[in-house]
Amino acid sequence: MRIKLILLTLLLASCSDFYIPFLKPYKMDIRQGNFVTPDMREKLKIGMTKAQVKYVLGTPMINDAFHGNRWDYVYRLERDGKVLEKQDMTLYFEGENLARVVDGGEPGSVAPAKVEVQK
Repeated sequence: MRIKLILLTLLLASCSDFYIPFLKPYKMDIRQGNFVTPDMREKLKIGMTKAQVKYVLGTPMINDAFHGNRWDYVYRLERDGKVLEKQDMTLYFEGENLARVVDGGEPGSVAPAKVEVQK
């Protein structure tokens, strides 16, 4: 009975903020948003139509119904509760054509997920 009580106490303590090095809960990597590579950024040109931009970058993460002329591409990678990478890019349109690009994030140098090719 005493061993069960000690085990239960340790298990409950591992779920709280109490730090035990060998009893840590698993925290998975969280990738959210549109990852924009440097190659995709190079293909983006002022004057492109909305369809062309969507073909190059994909569907925007944030598409505001009140601001149809603004598209936001946001990406965030979080590991162990800490933000490792953050990108944001805002595109402004005049009519159907791209007028301005505000690139506020660090361009990613590598793809967000590793692709393994099996032979």
